[in-house]
Amino acid sequence: MNKAITDGLVLMPPPFSAALGQWSREDGTPGSASYAGQPNAAFVPSDQDFSGCLELQKLESVQRLRYKGETPIEPGLYLRVTARVKAVAGNLPNVRIAAYAARANGSAVSVPLTGPAIPLTSYGEVVTVQAIVGSGNRQGVDMVWGVEPAYGHFGLDLTGPSGGVVRIDDLVIEDVTDVFHRKMLDMVDVRDYGAIGNGSTDDSAAFAAADNAAQGRTVLVSTGSYRIASNLTFDNAVRFEGTLTMPAGARLTCTRNYDLNTYAAAFGSELEGFRRGLQTLFYFTDHVVFDLSGRKVDLTGPINVAQLTGLTSMSSRRVLTNGLLNAASSSNWDSDTVTSVATYSTNTPDKLTNVGNVANIPIGARVSGTGVGREVYVKEKNIGAGTVTLSLPLWGAAGTRTYTFERFKYMLDFSGFDNLARFEITDIDFNCAGRSSGILLATSGLTFRVADCVFTGPKDRGITSIGSGCQGMIVDQCQFLSNEQPMPAQNRRSIALNSNANDLKLRDNRIVRFAHFAVLGGGGNLVIGNHFFQGDDETDGLRQAGIVFTNTNCRSILSDNYIDNCWIEWSNEHDPEPGFDSEFSFGGLSLTSNTFMCTNTAPSFRWIVVRPRGPGHFFNGLSVTGNVFRAVNGAVDRVEKLDTTQATLDHARARNVVFTGNVFHGVSQSCVNPLTLQHDQNSPAATWTVDGADYLPFRGEALTVVSVMPEGPLRDNGNAITFAAPYAEVRQGNDADRIALKWPEPLKGRVQVTLRCDRPT
Repeated sequence: MNKAITDGLVLMPPPFSAALGQWSREDGTPGSASYAGQPNAAFVPSDQDFSGCLELQKLESVQRLRYKGETPIEPGLYLRVTARVKAVAGNLPNVRIAAYAARANGSAVSVPLTGPAIPLTSYGEVVTVQAIVGSGNRQGVDMVWGVEPAYGHFGLDLTGPSGGVVRIDDLVIEDVTDVFHRKMLDMVDVRDYGAIGNGSTDDSAAFAAADNAAQGRTVLVSTGSYRIASNLTFDNAVRFEGTLTMPAGARLTCTRNYDLNTYAAAFGSELEGFRRGLQTLFYFTDHVVFDLSGRKVDLTGPINVAQLTGLTSMSSRRVLTNGLLNAASSSNWDSDTVTSVATYSTNTPDKLTNVGNVANIPIGARVSGTGVGREVYVKEKNIGAGTVTLSLPLWGAAGTRTYTFERFKYMLDFSGFDNLARFEITDIDFNCAGRSSGILLATSGLTFRVADCVFTGPKDRGITSIGSGCQGMIVDQCQFLSNEQPMPAQNRRSIALNSNANDLKLRDNRIVRFAHFAVLGGGGNLVIGNHFFQGDDETDGLRQAGIVFTNTNCRSILSDNYIDNCWIEWSNEHDPEPGFDSEFSFGGLSLTSNTFMCTNTAPSFRWIVVRPRGPGHFFNGLSVTGNVFRAVNGAVDRVEKLDTTQATLDHARARNVVFTGNVFHGVSQSCVNPLTLQHDQNSPAATWTVDGADYLPFRGEALTVVSVMPEGPLRDNGNAITFAAPYAEVRQGNDADRIALKWPEPLKGRVQVTLRCDRPT
């Protein structure tokens, strides 16, 4: 930078030959006395060392010489004032550069006005005297003027002994801002280190040299197209005016500004910048977070992350955060569908064998067909063996039949990873726009985390697991907004998420009008504080399940959720032999402190549905406590239902069923267990039949009598008070939902009876 060139500043004073009247013997200000006509000053036109010079005799203690012209000074400008001087006779003085600093109105500014003094030690020796003046207190600046002065009157002082005669060459004032350019701009340009930037020459060496020379300064990639043939790492900050081209497998690592702003500038587009930055995230050791800088990235197709990175395993924590991924209009989002005949045997419950057309079946495709439960996916395939490995078993598909394999397309596809652990996605808006799905997980891995994200309009799925990559998955404070919101609820097919492995944490999410919020194939789930609603604008509308548990022993807690216009479904649709056979049956589910709501639904709607796929199962641990059930714009018959489409439950084996402390509004028939009933016997009888059928959950059987307490006197046929105790016979009536109290004689009166549809132990 040179402002004499860039801004046209006039810095150089005229030569002494132009007239000594322009040179002051005072401070240089207007009206100050000049050297014109002074006996101690004369212009010497010819000198063996100087082509023309001023000869000046020192008569004062400080002999001043100042140019009367105003030399401009401004913030960021650095001037070097140079005088060449030699002693020719008399005493030998000292010489220093000196000046007068003035504001724009001419008033003086109190700043350093002199540079270092240099003694003249011999006659005829030319001595160069210099000083640098500028606004900043930088190393090498002799006269730090700050920002007040607008101009200066520059020259020199003769100090020391008087009487001597010196000759002074024409004063030189030059812009030396470029001397400080390196420190001022703190930047190293790759072109200064040999980069060509023609798009074909490999500039890797020049980039490496510039980065090595930067030493904490910023590397500037100036305008141009630079080909980099191998991995490139910047250990210093980098700024891109030009762009890079690199092979797909080569990585750009920006250690000091690792964010999408930098990578988008480096590659000339948000999409390629996102791809390259995400690629580097899997190799970085200095950073664990790739920041999208709050920017939008238009994806024209799925990002196959394993293919992008060249890795199939990663277990170090990495985070993708802070941006918007938008599914741009493209046929790359279209699903692939393959139909094939295959054989299924319960002896190998996770495989299809003799699969026709197996080479064309994509990994990650959803499997559908008769006897196939929800959310079963292709985990692996073996073309040579003609087999397909499934994410979960099939409940009713033994034999040979036709299956459909539909491969959805996902914005971020991690299915190429054999293992991906501790990967996190936070504060990302997945704008699927009805074109794409959101995230496809790796085939295995621990604690994948999605937090504070928004999934807008997934075409098919928000988050999909095709294996155990969902083990311990955490989904916190996300929104899932369906693309099917205007549809009647029963026609929707999109699902927010699914899992096959254990220990999910779904917390504080909001899910709007999907077919299902979650299909959970594993156990140990915590579903807490979510709001999922799946209603529509239909009158007496049909609904679908909000959460589906596909394991009999699901070991899960649903607490403090707002469950709106959908139900909790509990099934064993991923059991290859769905009939009971010594395994844990339906147990380990706790529904606590939830708000259940429905609007404009048919009376047949239920909030809790149990659907066994095979016979012999029973309840062995169900707790429904402290919930609120409310129907608006039409009552519902009950809150719970046993779906016997494939099989029923063995109510006689029920254990540990607790259904207490719930509130029922707009529900025709409440249900309770343990159940306390008031029974009034108005005419004497030896057998009193107590009917608890309507109240027992899931139309269970009356298995246990906890207590019988008379309320008021018991009276015999003669109306005399008697003191008698009954014994109870359970499982009475055609549906075994009543008890019989047997008395020693016919009695009448009132009793409070507590009975249960289970056996507590």
